[in-house]
Amino acid sequence: MCEPTLVLADDHPLLLKGLESSLLSKGFKVLGTAADGSAALKLITEHRPCMAILDIEMPYMDGLSVAKFCKEKGYDTKFIILSYHKETEFIARARSLNLSGYLLKEDALDEIEACIHKVCNGEQYYSSAFQMKEVTSAQTALDRLENLTPSERKILKLIAKPMSTREIADTLFISERTVEKHRSNIIQKLDLTGRSNGLTTWVLHNKHLLN
Repeated sequence: MCEPTLVLADDHPLLLKGLESSLLSKGFKVLGTAADGSAALKLITEHRPCMAILDIEMPYMDGLSVAKFCKEKGYDTKFIILSYHKETEFIARARSLNLSGYLLKEDALDEIEACIHKVCNGEQYYSSAFQMKEVTSAQTALDRLENLTPSERKILKLIAKPMSTREIADTLFISERTVEKHRSNIIQKLDLTGRSNGLTTWVLHNKHLLN
């Protein structure tokens, strides 16, 4: 179990102060607070806390970008995202980065202690307001993407631009028939067979997962 040392970041001063006060009153060690992503990254780099609790939307760098940067650098810090967004796509973005928690701001003060303890024990935590089917749906989309080949993922990104079959063929120096074959394979792997405009609709809803 990690020692619960924390860095907090949110660009809403009242929420940040309230969260800090709540955590200090519960005996947690807050190493620093920040009002934007750049300052949060600096604190995390300097202190390497057990956990960073970050607003999903902040000036300079959003919480997901900060978490992604730290993970790519190999930091051991675990990340909990604070957000107003309840849509499945945001849960999927957090899961795609293998983040440890996703708390709705409306639940933060009530659930933050339970969240921290879960995360310290190596578990993930999502606000109780979320239905498990929403979290499962997000994970299903990620799992299906993992089944795609690098070429199929590349074509999916071009579809998201959006680009036509001919434009994709010209860009990749392949035939339109080859592009259509890839599209067919992608549709099968994403389980979109039989849906009218299914691939286009899927890409529009999930293009945030293609980065």
